[in-house]
Amino acid sequence: MDATPRPPVLAGLRRTYEGEPLLESDVAPDPIAQFTVWFQDALDAGLPEPNAMILATASAGGRPSARTVLLKGYDERGFVFYTNYESRKGRDLAENARASLLFPWHPIRRQVRVEGAVTRIPHEESAEYFRSRPYGSRIGAWASRQSAVVRTREELDARYEELAARWPEDPPVPDFWGGFRVAPVEVEFWQGQLDRMHDRLRYRRTRPGWVLERLAP
Repeated sequence: MDATPRPPVLAGLRRTYEGEPLLESDVAPDPIAQFTVWFQDALDAGLPEPNAMILATASAGGRPSARTVLLKGYDERGFVFYTNYESRKGRDLAENARASLLFPWHPIRRQVRVEGAVTRIPHEESAEYFRSRPYGSRIGAWASRQSAVVRTREELDARYEELAARWPEDPPVPDFWGGFRVAPVEVEFWQGQLDRMHDRLRYRRTRPGWVLERLAP
């Protein structure tokens, strides 16, 4: 008897999207202000971890990769996240300093996409955030050579315990860890609608400022 699990039938999986239309006349004049409005809506709706975002990067050779990270700050300069500089995403960004972000707020039928150039934030800003993290997370940042191969879970746990014994109270900021800022050149707001006639409004940065465009769904 074949015990190989069969893939589920996906063709019939669909949801009906229905909501208020997203009109040009109803959005803010710049994408950061509009993002603030929608982020607050996600908070008010009780979405779990609304600051979770998919970060897509690519190597110098064009090999893409994506993963979920947490947004830890944003303003008119861009969107900030933190990571190990030696991780795969850190290496990608050292080779190809461009990235895409996606906020998948499915329960409220919305998505936000961001594309832009990426730079490291100043060490002082990274250090300030690092010191605000829970103690265990700070030790974890030291213990994990992010994206490197680990032989066993026990090896990883032993490294954590070793570093916790070394710094029982206040671990220093690792020199291989810090923040990146994605400075947006395009920000798209997607609102689900009936019959796949979704609303897509894109802010595109130009020399005078931001241009707002509607995209076909």
